Parts: sequence; structure tokens; C-alpha cells
Amino acid sequence: MLLYRGKAEMLENGAGFIHSASYTFPLPSVIRLAHMIKRPRSERKLTRLEIFNRDQYTCQYCGRETRQLTLDHVIPRYRGGEHTWENVVSACVLCNQHKAGKTPEQAGMRLMHRPSPPHGNTLFYIPYHHLQTQSEWQKYLPQ
Repeated sequence: MLLYRGKAEMLENGAGFIHSASYTFPLPSVIRLAHMIKRPRSERKLTRLEIFNRDQYTCQYCGRETRQLTLDHVIPRYRGGEHTWENVVSACVLCNQHKAGKTPEQAGMRLMHRPSPPHGNTLFYIPYHHLQTQSEWQKYLPQ
């Protein structure tokens, strides 16, 4: 609809067209808005998807990149650990089972990165799986 009204322009064509009874519209993959729309930035919610994206779908104990991840509380909740950005990390199933309710020191494991809230200066969000399937997006993304 933004393309049709002249409020955006298509930079990359997608996978074909959308047909209505009387019109045919291209299915864009990348568009550019004609005018900047300012919106207030909301605080990111602590969700599984946000944790996995922050950790780039990598186990924070062994470094294995996988889609089969669980959430791990660095300091277990029953020991007073909170469900916060600073205490939750991505962990593969094997590492999470090995840690099993202990602190990393007790389990003899080390974190690859200290957990922290995601950076608030992100202008956009792209789900992880789209980055590998949409090669035409690469030239528009910051490195």
C-alpha cells in the first residue's frame, strides 16, 4: 500500500507479484520510505527470541552455533538468581544438562560473554534466519 500511494519506493523486487481482481502489485523485498517516520523507541522485552538473537544463536558455554537452544539462568533462580538480561543466556541442551542448577563455577564451566541487555541503538531488527536466505539484503545492512 505504501508503494501504491507513493510513500515508499521498491529497491529490490521480491519473489513475484500479488494479484487482485484488477491490479498486479510487485512483492518487494526491500523498500525505502520517502519520509522518516519518528516513533518512540520501546524497551526490548526479555523473551527467548531476544536472548537467542542477542547471543547470535550460540551456546554461551561451549560456543556451538545451533537452533536447538535453551535458556539458562547463570545463577539459578532457586539460588536467588533473577530473570534479567544480566542473568539469562543461550545454552545448548548438553551444556544446560551438564550445568544442572549449579553456578558456572560449581559446574566447571565458563561463559563466553558476560550477559547484558541488547544495545538500544539498533535501528531495525532482522530475524536471524532471514539473514542467510535473503542475499539481496546484504548491501543494505551495516557490517
